[in-house]
Amino acid sequence: VQLQASGGGLVQPGGSLRLSCAVSGLTLDDLAIGWFRQAPGKEREQVACISRDDRAINYADSAKGRFSISQDNPKNTVYFQMNKLVFEDTAVYYCAASGGYGCLYGMDYWGEGTQVTVSS
Repeated sequence: VQLQASGGGLVQPGGSLRLSCAVSGLTLDDLAIGWFRQAPGKEREQVACISRDDRAINYADSAKGRFSISQDNPKNTVYFQMNKLVFEDTAVYYCAASGGYGCLYGMDYWGEGTQVTVSS
């Protein structure tokens, strides 16, 4: 399984970005897919997750109401729409996949990160 993340960039506070994660090797419904981020000097944190099977979606408190995760099955791609960005959202964002149900117990596959910088 390979994951390719893209869509990062420089954005002003209050702006939006959409990240993409193209998955190859397995279909999305066979995987739990998560978006994680790591800011300088901080531990990596899970921001959102789509669970396998029932496709339940969970967000970190910091993401609720601003970010949304979605999938496009024909394209085998997961999207991460980020709105109302703030300085604290600056981080390297990673998509990851697991053959297990959710994203809490370790991910099996990781894509390369994409940098998101929120700055005025």
